Formats: sequence, structure tokens, C-alpha cells
Amino acid sequence: QVQLVESGGGLVQSGGSLRLSCAASGRIDEIVIMAWYRQAPGEEYELVATTTTGGSLQYGDSAKGRFTLSRDNYKDTWYLEMNSLKPEDTAVYFCYAHGYGDLEFWGQGTQVTVST
Repeated sequence: QVQLVESGGGLVQSGGSLRLSCAASGRIDEIVIMAWYRQAPGEEYELVATTTTGGSLQYGDSAKGRFTLSRDNYKDTWYLEMNSLKPEDTAVYFCYAHGYGDLEFWGQGTQVTVST
């Protein structure tokens, strides 16, 4: 099992920045893919950014050029640095991990609200 705990959400003005954290615990060595998703009210889940144990990074179209996904290996924590935030970035942001055996784990989510 893997436990994921997000933090760092909050209220920010348009154009501002936030850094989300996803602290992982448990069988971290079995994580193959790690990702950030978001869900705006009434919308489907949207992939924001994803990374693999091999180090590859991919970003959703809305995140390209503004968001950066990184990992602190010593803290077993992933970060999502979000810059130039827009009101349309308002959503609940979720940390997701995919492990061996097609196991999937989700965090509880953290709310990001961007005001005009």
C-alpha cells in the first residue's frame, strides 16, 4: 500500500503562484508512475502532470510552460510548482500513484482557488 497526502493548496490571486506537495509513505519503491490530476466543479478529472521512475515528464496542455513537477527523493515528496495561475486553474488537485500489479492510489485532494 501507498499513502499520499497533499498539501499547499489555498487561495491566490490571478497571476500568483502556489506549490503543492504530495508526501508519500508505505511501499514507495513500488510506485511506477506518479501524477497530479485536478477536478474543477462539474468537470471530469484532468491530467495536470505525470512522471515515471525513469524520470520522464509530461504535462497536460493547460500546465505546459506554467507548472513544474519535481521530486525530493530524500523526503519521498513530489511537488507541483504552479506559476501564472489563472481562475480556470481553480480545482481540487489530487496526487496519484500507480504501482506494480496495476495498483492505484489517490490522495485526499487539496483545493486551489484562483481569484480574479
